[in-house]
Amino acid sequence: LEKMVYLKAVLKETLRLHTPIPLLVPRESTQDVELLGYDIPSGTQVIINAWAISRDPSKWEASEEFRPERFLNSPIDYKGFHFELIPFGAGRRGCPAIQFAM
Repeated sequence: LEKMVYLKAVLKETLRLHTPIPLLVPRESTQDVELLGYDIPSGTQVIINAWAISRDPSKWEASEEFRPERFLNSPIDYKGFHFELIPFGAGRRGCPAIQFAM
């Protein structure tokens, strides 16, 4: 897959538009926190909307269009290091079978 650059771009764009899990696994805050101006009390369940993030027009030009070319010269990957593309989640609680799936 590493040498098939355009195919890899098509996979990333497909995962961006059709994320396998639109709402990531809920997490619970362990302490009071302020995030982007929002107060999140301890014990609150937080759900990340990966579908909305991957179609956010402030992050993606022509966000509703299928354009694999946007990934040809881009470091953005689906492994959870770039928050704008997290089809498999991120961090310790990301999908353990990501390598198997891809």
